[in-house]
Amino acid sequence: MSSSKHSRLRAVRTVGATAAASALAACALSPTAAAAPDTGDAASHRDRPTVVLVHGAFADASGWNATTARLRHEGYPVVAVANPLRGLDYDAAYVAGVLKSVKGPKIVVGHSYGGAVITNAAAEVPDVKALVYIAAFVPDRGESLGALIEGHPDPTVPPLPQRTISYTRPDATTGTDVFLDPERFRAAFAADVPVSDAAVMAASQRPIAVEAFGQPTRRTAWKTLPSWALVATQDQAIGPALERFMARRAGARITEVRGSHAVMVSHPGAVTRLIEQADRATR
Repeated sequence: MSSSKHSRLRAVRTVGATAAASALAACALSPTAAAAPDTGDAASHRDRPTVVLVHGAFADASGWNATTARLRHEGYPVVAVANPLRGLDYDAAYVAGVLKSVKGPKIVVGHSYGGAVITNAAAEVPDVKALVYIAAFVPDRGESLGALIEGHPDPTVPPLPQRTISYTRPDATTGTDVFLDPERFRAAFAADVPVSDAAVMAASQRPIAVEAFGQPTRRTAWKTLPSWALVATQDQAIGPALERFMARRAGARITEVRGSHAVMVSHPGAVTRLIEQADRATR
């Protein structure tokens, strides 16, 4: 190739490079090419508290799936705890450990027996900003769940269809777990949940140690933390009147929903809105 052709190629490359550089500079300076301004949504999402969800007896963390999906869509970090269901003292200590492992402010939510667990566990954790009770026990110091049920009989709520499993522990003592008769599970626990879904819940339910109903509450986090409560008016596991009594005694802001005990499954939107209310009120 002749020297004149080399010169023309170098000239073309130089002009092309200069044009490209000019175009990049124009893009950097042009308001239409610049990134969209931050609306603040990302920052507000980063500032949102972690929502810690604690299930109760005869259930597992999957009961929170629909609530978790909604909360995450709104930008909340979520932890759905696997509650051991080994007794109030054991479970409260375990959940307190989980709460301490979650950095930053937290809203702690308990369903059913999980309400008693968070009442005890959250009292030990300084960065819990609110408690939310979903069709839950809200015991006072010294109260057991069995005593609360016996002390507030409700003729509209039949006895739970409980069955038991006995087993031998490694130390040779006998343990007893309680679960619900799968054939009667839906009527007692999840009457407004589709039949097929309730059947899966019954098959996968987790039994609870019988000790959980007799152990007294040792700490009461609701005495120092703001609380919210959802009362399920069609509950056939905990009487709605008992739910109202405990929530009012705790000074909780109360919402009522026409739902079964498994209200977080049948009405996840109502549960999510209540958690969001607790967040907004404690910012």
